[in-house]
Amino acid sequence: MTEEEIFAVIRAQIVDVLPETAGIDITLDHSMRDLGANSIDRMDVVIAAQDELGITVPGAALTRAEDLRSLVAVFRSHLSTHA
Repeated sequence: MTEEEIFAVIRAQIVDVLPETAGIDITLDHSMRDLGANSIDRMDVVIAAQDELGITVPGAALTRAEDLRSLVAVFRSHLSTHA
């Protein structure tokens, strides 16, 4: 799965959890905090994205994700090592 495909899943989950972001050009450089997500919103996005991607990423690995680019990298790394 490409980075763009993973990002599309995450972006769709962000819009689902935070409908007010639907008109925003969400980029890899955004953090979910930048987009107005609280801690529960962020977990909802991460869990839903993992479900859609068919993966489970340990919490310790997720703490390294400061922005969407790093979250995509964590998911991609997990997909490639657990494929």
